[in-house]
Amino acid sequence: MGKCVLAYSGGLDTSVILGWLRDEGYEVHAVYVDLGQPCEDREAILEKAKSIGAASARIVDAREELCRDFAFPVLMWQARYEGVYLLGTSIARPLISKVCLQVAREVGADCYAHGATGKGNDQCRFQLAAEALEPSVRIVAPWRMERFRAAFPGRTEMIAYCDRRKIPVKASVSKPYSSDENCLHISYEAGRLEDLAVNGVELVDFGMTVSPRQAPDRAERVAVAFESGVPVKVNGQAMSARDIVQTLNTIGGRNGIGRIDMVENRFVGMKSRGVYEAPGMTLLYEGLRLVEQLTLDRDLLHLRDRLAPDVAELVYYGFWYSAKLDALTAFIRQSHRPVTGEVELDLYKGNTSVNRRSSPNSLYDEGIATMEGGGSYNQTDAEGFLRIQGLPCRVQGRVTPRAY
Repeated sequence: MGKCVLAYSGGLDTSVILGWLRDEGYEVHAVYVDLGQPCEDREAILEKAKSIGAASARIVDAREELCRDFAFPVLMWQARYEGVYLLGTSIARPLISKVCLQVAREVGADCYAHGATGKGNDQCRFQLAAEALEPSVRIVAPWRMERFRAAFPGRTEMIAYCDRRKIPVKASVSKPYSSDENCLHISYEAGRLEDLAVNGVELVDFGMTVSPRQAPDRAERVAVAFESGVPVKVNGQAMSARDIVQTLNTIGGRNGIGRIDMVENRFVGMKSRGVYEAPGMTLLYEGLRLVEQLTLDRDLLHLRDRLAPDVAELVYYGFWYSAKLDALTAFIRQSHRPVTGEVELDLYKGNTSVNRRSSPNSLYDEGIATMEGGGSYNQTDAEGFLRIQGLPCRVQGRVTPRAY
């Protein structure tokens, strides 16, 4: 069947798929893309892949690239899918495809395999990214194959397969949900979370955040600095993109920041329920928004906000490598050139409030905005402004009077 690169997480699904691909006759090269998954033993995952029969197994550290080149441009858009979700999994999938294709080129593989199901969004993200980068790539998606689903109709059969093959897995038949993690967030779905009568926040054993009720009884202050829309410092200390996210994950996590429970519309058409935690990115979204308020022109800011849902959809659906997103990325980098400044946030039991904000490019002029007398704004000028603005309303009012 030829050589195949497998996006390998070390969990139940990809462990079974690795063994199944070997049974099908593939030479499998397992690639674990290190995206800062906070709850995983990387070396154990590598050894597991080798023990199952991978021709090669490697860890590729992409944490800095994930934060710098993928998460931070989306952050500048303030992009939230359906107004809530910070797109942590969506952002990571095209990078995983990119890394796997780089390995495929190195080992001479023409197939790219993944463990995404035929019901979810990830199959779209993996495949659309891979085909954009390498149009000739052959995608192997076992969950979309009848014979694979016949062999593994459920988790019970998958666990039994691992038992027979002596493949170590943490999963159990009674596990109440599944999770996906990276340094941007952890997502939880499926299992008991599919029942909307279940309180998801109470059910999930969160990996990055404490419950707001268990957070400290005193507010914690954190300062974040941005240059041209890019986070550069935390509490006055310059850091890499990866270290900024991880530092804020720790700070936000211990204060119960960044948990959500939502029902969302998947790209394939169904609604699904997800529980997410993203403490560091939640703080960055809030911090950047406050600096934007000082530095972005009204019309430009409003245009960004109108386009942000489109960006969120492109990322969520998997069109990372597309002409439209390329153009929008160029736009947001240009628009955010003046977005430089620092903000201090007070964190308290899942909430944030602003303590101080400043920017050398601030458009806020206290002399103009003041409600006190004097200043450089002449209120008499507003008379003519409003007469001109009101002209269409007055004409329409005469032609088509409104009842009142």
